[in-house]
Amino acid sequence: MTKIGALALVGSGEYLPVMQELETALLHLGISNGKPNRFLQIPTAAGQESAERLQFWEQLGAEQARRIGTVQDFLPILNREDAYDPKFISRISGAGLIYFSGGDPGYLANTLYGTPLWQEIESNWRLGASLAGCSAGAMALSGDVPNFFRMKSVGIPGLNLIPNIRPIPHYNKFFGWIPDSAAKIVMKAPEGTVIIGIDENTSLVTGLDEGTSFAENIWQVHGSASVHILSGARIGRFEAGELITFN
Repeated sequence: MTKIGALALVGSGEYLPVMQELETALLHLGISNGKPNRFLQIPTAAGQESAERLQFWEQLGAEQARRIGTVQDFLPILNREDAYDPKFISRISGAGLIYFSGGDPGYLANTLYGTPLWQEIESNWRLGASLAGCSAGAMALSGDVPNFFRMKSVGIPGLNLIPNIRPIPHYNKFFGWIPDSAAKIVMKAPEGTVIIGIDENTSLVTGLDEGTSFAENIWQVHGSASVHILSGARIGRFEAGELITFN
């Protein structure tokens, strides 16, 4: 029986030493499920940023790959045309861990939504690879992504892997710098959505630890800070090691 991979929603810290333990565990789970020892980075959320910024993500990933003892595969999927390119799609199945890094969540969702590349990513995850999204990468996995550029409009359709969960990354710093108007957009989600705040250097993970399950919607907190349920379920704050169930 094929085992679905782990899924991690990360508040911040992708490819940094603070996330090395988690990223190692995610990769090793993928390997134990028969996937290659390969760490696949997808920087699409930063696809509208400078070449220097993309090189920054690639270098961070290379350093983390060396620490973990894996092979880095940096996939420059920067637009929808890239997400239809067979040379990129063919590399998805060769990864034990697939990772979406930060940037613009709406751009990431719009770029990959309904594409063969996203279909291959989801398929590989369902066949045992681990999947992680940090910051924008986590937000884009929801069914509805806040539209920060059209504040009065509805959200942007997300990749819909976690259709009823809206992650808010960088939560412990988020409301210290975000404008009130943008905060209202983030907190205004479709009915039935659970809004969760994930602090920096912290993640919410399912399928990695004993007792957690994507099918049963049971997650566990990892990292140095907290995860906060803000609305849509019983409000609370959860620390590292605690389980959260979204009914």
